[in-house]
Amino acid sequence: MSAAYEQQCQADARLAILAELAAQDDETLNSRNLALMVDQVVPRRPVEWVEAQLVWLEGMGAVSLRRSDLPGLGAVAIATLTATGRNHVERRSLLPGVTRPRG
Repeated sequence: MSAAYEQQCQADARLAILAELAAQDDETLNSRNLALMVDQVVPRRPVEWVEAQLVWLEGMGAVSLRRSDLPGLGAVAIATLTATGRNHVERRSLLPGVTRPRG
């Protein structure tokens, strides 16, 4: 796998994460549910890879993260969309390293 391909996979997954959070009523999802969704965009990535993307997005101010132990799931990251993340999804301001939304 080339570095350019991996960077594109990361950027695509980050957009998918932000878009999925934006679609939620409370703009919040756990990393296990996000990993299931990301698998449709970037197949065969473990939940740890998805959590690394969440940490990156948190560093960009696009999501806020907290850790929780959920019954039946164990330790997960809980991600909540921020105004910066919503602005990217709605194309008001774009984040480098995240695929540009279509549309």
